[in-house]
Amino acid sequence: MRMQRSPELTAVLGLITCICVFHTTTAIDIPLEVLSHINIEQLPTITAQSPSSLIAFPFDESFPMTCEAKGNPEPEFRWTKNGQEFDPSLDPRLMKEENSGTFVIPNNGNLTEYQGTYRCYVSNKLGTAISKEIEFIVPHVPKFPKETLDPVVVEEGQPFTLKCNPPKGIPPLQIYWMTINLQHIEQDERVSMGLNGDLYFSHAVEKDSRRDYCCFAAFPRIRTIVQKTAMSVIVQTKKSDMSPESANAILERKPSLLTPSTATSETQLVKGEDLKLECIAEGFPTPQVEWVKIGHQLPIKAKVENHGKLLLVPRVEQEDSGKYMCKAKNGLGEAVHYFTLKVEEPPEWVIEPESQLSMIGSDVLIKCSASGTPQPTITWRVNGELLQGAPAPNRKVFDDTIVLRNAKASDSAVYQCEASNKHGTLLSNANIMIMNLSPMILTKEGEDYSAVEGNGVMMHCNVFSSPPSTITWSKDDSSESVEGPRLTIHDNGSLEIYSVEKDDTGQYTCLAKNTEGSSAVDAMLYVKDPTRIVVAQEDLQILIGTTAQLSCLAEYDKSFSNDFELLWEKDDMKIALNNTENSRYFVEDGILQIINVSHRDQGVYTCVARTPVDRDTASALLMVLDVPDAPEYLVLSEHKSKSVKLKWIPGDDHNSSTTEFIIEYEESQWEPGNWKELLRVPGNHNSAVLKLHGHVDYRFRVSGLNAVGRGLPSEPTERYKTPPAAPDKNPENIKIEGHLPHEMDINWEPLLPIEHNGPGLEYKVSYRRQDVEEDWKEHMVKRHSFVVKNTPTFMPYEIKIQARNHQGWGPEPKIVTGYSGEDSFFWTCPQEVSSVPSAAPEDVAVEGLNSSVVKVSWTRVHKDKLHGHLGGYRINWWRLRSLVASKKSHGDKHTLTFPGDQSHATVPGLTPFSEYSLIVMTFNGRGNGPGSHPLNFKTPEGVPEKNPVFRVTDVQKHTVSLVWAPPLEPNGILTGYLLEYQLINDTEEVGPLQTVDISNPDTTKWNLRDLEPVSKYKFYLRSCTTVGCGPVVSEECTTTLETSKSASPSPPSTPRSPVTKPTRSTIGLASIHGGISTQGWFIGLMCAIALLTLIVLIACFVNRNKGGKYSVKEKEDLHPDVESQGMNDDTFCEYSDNDEKPLKGSQHSLSREIKAGDSGDSLVDYGDEDVQFNEDGSFIGEYAGRKEKRVSAEIKATIQTPA
Repeated sequence: MRMQRSPELTAVLGLITCICVFHTTTAIDIPLEVLSHINIEQLPTITAQSPSSLIAFPFDESFPMTCEAKGNPEPEFRWTKNGQEFDPSLDPRLMKEENSGTFVIPNNGNLTEYQGTYRCYVSNKLGTAISKEIEFIVPHVPKFPKETLDPVVVEEGQPFTLKCNPPKGIPPLQIYWMTINLQHIEQDERVSMGLNGDLYFSHAVEKDSRRDYCCFAAFPRIRTIVQKTAMSVIVQTKKSDMSPESANAILERKPSLLTPSTATSETQLVKGEDLKLECIAEGFPTPQVEWVKIGHQLPIKAKVENHGKLLLVPRVEQEDSGKYMCKAKNGLGEAVHYFTLKVEEPPEWVIEPESQLSMIGSDVLIKCSASGTPQPTITWRVNGELLQGAPAPNRKVFDDTIVLRNAKASDSAVYQCEASNKHGTLLSNANIMIMNLSPMILTKEGEDYSAVEGNGVMMHCNVFSSPPSTITWSKDDSSESVEGPRLTIHDNGSLEIYSVEKDDTGQYTCLAKNTEGSSAVDAMLYVKDPTRIVVAQEDLQILIGTTAQLSCLAEYDKSFSNDFELLWEKDDMKIALNNTENSRYFVEDGILQIINVSHRDQGVYTCVARTPVDRDTASALLMVLDVPDAPEYLVLSEHKSKSVKLKWIPGDDHNSSTTEFIIEYEESQWEPGNWKELLRVPGNHNSAVLKLHGHVDYRFRVSGLNAVGRGLPSEPTERYKTPPAAPDKNPENIKIEGHLPHEMDINWEPLLPIEHNGPGLEYKVSYRRQDVEEDWKEHMVKRHSFVVKNTPTFMPYEIKIQARNHQGWGPEPKIVTGYSGEDSFFWTCPQEVSSVPSAAPEDVAVEGLNSSVVKVSWTRVHKDKLHGHLGGYRINWWRLRSLVASKKSHGDKHTLTFPGDQSHATVPGLTPFSEYSLIVMTFNGRGNGPGSHPLNFKTPEGVPEKNPVFRVTDVQKHTVSLVWAPPLEPNGILTGYLLEYQLINDTEEVGPLQTVDISNPDTTKWNLRDLEPVSKYKFYLRSCTTVGCGPVVSEECTTTLETSKSASPSPPSTPRSPVTKPTRSTIGLASIHGGISTQGWFIGLMCAIALLTLIVLIACFVNRNKGGKYSVKEKEDLHPDVESQGMNDDTFCEYSDNDEKPLKGSQHSLSREIKAGDSGDSLVDYGDEDVQFNEDGSFIGEYAGRKEKRVSAEIKATIQTPA
């Protein structure tokens, strides 16, 4: 059936539609704080009121009933109590405040007469506002009734309940069951308290019998606790005449519910309250309770408490509604109960009525709607009266909307909308003002605004008018309204400019217009340069105790010179700079200095550059580096006889990762108090298994190591003593020496005391000949040395040493090999016994590696010919002649020592293009063996040495004369000279290098022509062979302005040769040019050369005739050998080839077997030469002069032997 719509209803609906459209476009909120700026009438507005419930607690002094309001004219106040007029000023006991609706009820002990429901009314001639209802509650002191309670008698195994029935009082209520001595009654699955405070027993047991069950009810809000009369329980046990088995038996039974007592129940809650459902059952065995929600999972926030008997769902929502079930069961059956939960809601605003300002003649729409369960009832009032009591011909009510048609100024009023259901009430006052008013701009005239270039700015124009005004903005007296994509005029009249530019600077005008008039206000906009931090501090790591510097440099608009601030914050807290002596923070030129940095200085530091209009920040993390903190909580575990596990918790590494943990130990017997390192483990470990020695009382500590250093050690562990055990190791570093013939000294490093592993340590020394089959000979000793007597000379022995204590033997020892003593020097008249090697190396060969280095090889001497430990090999060589000259001239003798068993060696430092001779010999601890047959060899041609003389002799305007001397060592056949020169005036650039190739080796002078006058030149000279040119020698000079007879050369740039021999080339140098011989410097040079040559010749002659030979013994006295010195201490006598003992330092023949009539190449001068060598076998070179001097190069220093 189609519904017919009446014409009247259609008209009303159309009117509502029009009104709604008009309302949304003309009605505005009334800003009450703005209305106070203009002197117009205002409806009353309540600004403060008491809560809806005011409880008169006995410990409070007074109770204010608050009602404050504002309006124009000044509002008047009146009260109602329980719906009846109530005038507080008529009661002298009430304290009334002037110009206020508030009155105060004093706590004078008689408050019951004030109990009731109050409401405040605030009125002026425009209308009336009302407050919410305020309930004043005077609580009574809750008390349990005085009563005599009979004992509760119950048979063992049966359920029973102790009732509490607490008195009513101000919630919340808290109930406790305790004894008369205030001891809590123990609750468990069998005994529990219900939500109503009763104490339930699933079944009685004998221990439940007592006479002091007390129920305590606590009311925290009124600070009161009351106690119920103590109750007595008597549990009757089975009769004694029954059999023992049945006397102690409780009959089992299936569960039944003590509460709830019905099969189903319904619960209603308000949204946000806590749901509490309980099921307490009786039965034996004690039933277990389960909870389910029918058709759904239990809410996630649900909790089960009170031993499973209470289901708690906090802050219920609509979705928590539904059916819940509890099930109590044991082995005999189950009992269930169903709960139906309905969640309701107090009223909530859907549309709360708003205050409005409308112009005269407009239609006004007031809407009010609320939601809730059940649906709230809407009640309208105007000026505190129900609409029915204040009719108006132009007012219509349509459900949740009031319509005022063609509103007049007299229609201004306060409308109240009240929404209520059984769970609460909402009240809202809406000020409806009907008036016409020309625009009033509340923003001050001439406001200055500053904006940062690139940022936005908002310039305000706060206008009050009715009807609403049209707002326009203009700039710099222009009549055109400003517009553009960067500008927006908001509904409240404010002008917003986005991304401000410099051109936006200027004066702006806000113009407000409506039907009643217009108004304008000016404002000035200044565009500033942005504040920017241009130098920001990066993250910093700093050592503790040092000074940290954090830099910050900012740019800002110069107009803010007096308002700019540069601040520092740490972890978002401003750093206080008091600049006192005790302050550790100083700021100067934007640099923050932190003196004596500590751990608490670590954090994020922020530099804040701030002006009145903008700010910029930059942050940096300061990390303080320090050594690791001491580890904590050291624990020993896994205790074993020779090991224990140590665990620890690492300390703070202070921003530098721990790389290692150092574990130290201290023992109480040998070195108490002395901590020694035991083990190091990586920094990512926090435990270690420590290998220990037996019979030691240990304690341990741990310290951490990082890049900063080593931290403090931890507190030591408790002591751990290991049981005695056999030795873990045998002695090491066994040394076998033969200082005397027929004896062998055996020495070793003794075990450390901590390595004894127990008392009674001694050593078993075992030895036997290696080259014959014989049994081990054993000796037990307590010291760490042993001497074997009556051994054959220099024979190999096998030796092993094993440790033993009272617990047993150490591990099987390793076998080492040693030799018995070597022969000694002594006289067996008149025959001499020698212990030096008796054979020379054979098959000596030389291979040239380059012009100054050769490789020497030989066949090793058989060990039977060594007569002792092999010391190594020595190579002696000397230069016979230069291949440039045909005459032989022996050079200095040189020696190189090569420790160990060698078959080849490299000889460096030879002169090119020369003939040499060398011999090879071996040596032992007693000295050198015989040398090999001399082997002659030649070195190939090389490059020449540097020219000893290079001079500028004649300098003219365009020419320069150069003279030089040939190299002292040409190292080959000279092929000529390479002369180069270039212009080097005092500028950064130099002239091109000119080259002159002089092919005649006899040339020692050259004239250069076509040079620039008054110019500085540098000349370079090198001598050349077929192999190449040698090192360069240089000279400088400056040409003259005019040609002259002579010119002074520049000072030489190369050092003069210390000695120049009068060779053919140097002698001819004086006669090269006719003018040189007359030069004074040249004559002086020649005299000095002649004098030096004479001195050298005299010294050579004296040295040659001073005494040419010396004994081996004297050489050993001058250069004692470490190994031979020790052996010489035990020799019986010394010998020489002369009857008289020679003086120290004199020279004698090296060998009796070489005759004095041998040629200059004999071994008399180039044979034995005593040297020393390193214990580590490092390379040793020795150079000795044959006639002028002898030099022995040894391990640590060069020793010169007098000629």
